[in-house]
Amino acid sequence: MLAKSIKYGLRALPHIVLNRKVYPYYASFKLTDRCRFRCPFCNVWKEPAPEMTTEEVKRVLDNLADCSLFMVSLEGGEPLMRDDIPEILEYAGRQPYFILFTTSERDILSYPWDEYTKHIDFLHISIDEGHNNLFLFDKLPELSQYHSVLTVQTVVAQGQIDALEVKVKRCKEAGAKILIMPAVHLEGTKDHFPKWEKFRDETLRLKRLYPQTIITPSGYFDNYAKGNCSASSIIIDCDGGLYYPCRTLNYKPVNLLEVRLKDFLKSPPAEAARAEMKLCQKRCGWYQYFAIDVFTNPLRLLEGVYPYFHDLFKSNGGRRR
Repeated sequence: MLAKSIKYGLRALPHIVLNRKVYPYYASFKLTDRCRFRCPFCNVWKEPAPEMTTEEVKRVLDNLADCSLFMVSLEGGEPLMRDDIPEILEYAGRQPYFILFTTSERDILSYPWDEYTKHIDFLHISIDEGHNNLFLFDKLPELSQYHSVLTVQTVVAQGQIDALEVKVKRCKEAGAKILIMPAVHLEGTKDHFPKWEKFRDETLRLKRLYPQTIITPSGYFDNYAKGNCSASSIIIDCDGGLYYPCRTLNYKPVNLLEVRLKDFLKSPPAEAARAEMKLCQKRCGWYQYFAIDVFTNPLRLLEGVYPYFHDLFKSNGGRRR
C-alpha cells in the first residue's frame, strides 16, 4: 500500500499540486445505471444509459490511469448486477489508483467478498432510509473481516438527522467508517435536502465525538458556505460519457471511449466548463464537488485523509500490495 502511494505520488501528484483546478483527484465510475431500489432522492434509475461491454469498461479504466486520479469509485446503480464484476474488479485492482467499491445490495453476504476485496481498497456500503436497508448495520461485523477498509455511506434526507448518532455508533462498534452526505435535489425528483444548519451542526458535533469514524471532512461544510465546489472530482456514466463540469448540470460533453481524459482537461471546452462551474449559484450540496478539493489542498490534507487511511495502513498485512 505504501509503495502504491509513492508510485501514485511520483506519477500524478505534480499535476494536482501544480494545477489542481484542472486535474481531478477522484472519479466516480458508474458501471451500470440499473438498480434494485427506487430511492426518492435519486434520478439515475429513471433514465438509464446503455452499458459498456467488459472490454470497453477496461478501456475507460486505462484512460483514467493515464491521468492524475488518486482514487476511482466503482459504483452504480448497483454494480453487483453486472455478471462481469469479478473480471472488472480484478482488472481495476491492477491500476495505479486506489479502488473504492460502492454497493447497496440487500443480500450482501451472498457474494464472495473474500475474493472481491483482494482488488478493493475501500468497500462502501450504502445504508439509509432511502434504500430501506438499515438492517445491513447488523452485517457490518462480518463484513469488517475482509481485506478492504469498510465504510458506510449514508444519505441524509429531511427528517433523518436525529437518527445519525445511532448510525455512527453502530459503525464505531463494528470498526467501520461512515461517510455522511445530504440528499441532493436532482432533476425530476422531489426536494429531500435536509435543513442545512441542523445537518451541518449535528455532523460536526458527531465528528468531534467520533473523529476516526466519520470521514466527512469539516472542509466540506466550509466549501459549501463559501460556494466553493470544484472539478477535482469527476463522474463517468456507464456509457463512458463524462459529466463535466458536474453531474447536476446533466451534461456529458465527451465520451472516454473516444477521448483521452488528460487531453480533454487541457482543452478550451473543459476550461469553459470549469468557468461555468465557478459561476454556478446552485449550492446543490453534492458531496464530491464540495469535499474532494479538501483532499488536494495541502493545508487540509491531513484532516481529510487521516480518518480514511488510518486503518488501511495500520492493518495493511492482508490487503492489496
